[in-house]
Amino acid sequence: MIPKMLSSLKHLRLNLFFLFLYSCTFNSTNIHPNFIIIFVDDLGYGDLSSFGHPTIHTPHLDKMTSEGMKLTQFYVGSSICTPSRAALLTGKLPVRTGMYGKRSVLFPDNAGGLQSSEKTIASELRSLNYKTACIGKWHLGHMEEFMPMNHGFDTFYGIPYSNDMGPESQWDYARTNFPPLPFLDGKDTIGVSLDQSQFIKMFTDRSIDFIQQNKNDPFFLYLAHSAPHTPLMINKENEGKSERGLYGDVVSELDRSVGRILNTLKDLEIHKKTFVIFTSDNGPWSWRGVNGGSAGLLKGNKGSVYEGGYRVPAIAWMPGSIDEGIISRSISSTLDLLPTIMNMTGNNDYQISGLDGMDISNTFFKNIPVRNNIHYYRQDTLVAVRHQEWKIYINDPNPWNDEFTKADLPLLYNLNHDPSEKYNIANNHPKIIENLRQLAEAHIKETIVEPSKLDTILPSYRAGYDQYNKNF
Repeated sequence: MIPKMLSSLKHLRLNLFFLFLYSCTFNSTNIHPNFIIIFVDDLGYGDLSSFGHPTIHTPHLDKMTSEGMKLTQFYVGSSICTPSRAALLTGKLPVRTGMYGKRSVLFPDNAGGLQSSEKTIASELRSLNYKTACIGKWHLGHMEEFMPMNHGFDTFYGIPYSNDMGPESQWDYARTNFPPLPFLDGKDTIGVSLDQSQFIKMFTDRSIDFIQQNKNDPFFLYLAHSAPHTPLMINKENEGKSERGLYGDVVSELDRSVGRILNTLKDLEIHKKTFVIFTSDNGPWSWRGVNGGSAGLLKGNKGSVYEGGYRVPAIAWMPGSIDEGIISRSISSTLDLLPTIMNMTGNNDYQISGLDGMDISNTFFKNIPVRNNIHYYRQDTLVAVRHQEWKIYINDPNPWNDEFTKADLPLLYNLNHDPSEKYNIANNHPKIIENLRQLAEAHIKETIVEPSKLDTILPSYRAGYDQYNKNF
């Protein structure tokens, strides 16, 4: 009897010890903390001063970094807009939800979108009585069944797809085929072809209103800015202030937006119970020339399977729970936000079938690595796998030029030594090649590739608008 009692006491002490450790990192009194995801569009890994840009000044994001955690190996679920956004909200690779498509992203004449049966961060948090808002750019289907309010959001304020998908853009197809860019409040269109130089302010003002209205309730804010995606537009008040030119002006205004939001949380004294993460949907649209961003030392850009397409700047902030000035070199992903957020609400055993994300709260609150693997897809084709520091290309990373041939495969890089992917060392590591090939084959075998929901085209784009908005 005595040995059993001693054993029970030992286990009790261990449990209390681990509970103490957890409470020292994540404030356990915040059993229903608030969550804010700030998701900007086409910002490159090298476009913030805290990530090394020499002329773009981002003091508010720098302060966010000094008060929180900079994640230097943070990835998106896809290097292009629509599938990346689906991956963030669902915690699933786009091949599992069908959100990859032959055209890669949704256009105004697409009838498809993210199926309402998919669980999202918003739908899961709303089931826990969270107030939820999507503000900014959606781009997961513009027909009513696919819009934010059918995916767990109480409200939507913003644009249904990219800011260049209208006749006012530079695209030849847009000038003749697409209607004016609509701006919605809920399900109602409140205007078309609005002045885009006001978008950052409009999105920020509405976000602050939402925070103030829900300061006494748990809330989830998904603020998805349409900037710095081209066309770049800036209001006169903020024009010409950056040494980086127009692109720098836009990034600087995004920086001020972040500062306003974090200061609002502090003024309302809810900053210690609010988890905020700032990141980008993919790498920079660098073939836009001077109007595009920079991936810094990383190779590639938006749309590519190179690091510059998939690895993005990220900053996590929650005073009192995330230690100040932490630099995390742990591998992590937007895919991980759904299970991590659910864990933070007390749902430690949260499970969804086919989830590719994992709970990385130990990374945020203890700076302990959790994730080891990243999968790089081109639509429904697995092109590369990262495991720890090693990245293998099993398919041609760039089939549109002659940089590599099939005979060159596989390619192998040590990303800790060579983040720019300059030096293929496959010939030196046959054992690692074999191990990584086995990981890739196992992933392909178990991954469900859903038929793309993006490829069904409406007979007329007008029908898509009429279905969700009779006032258009």
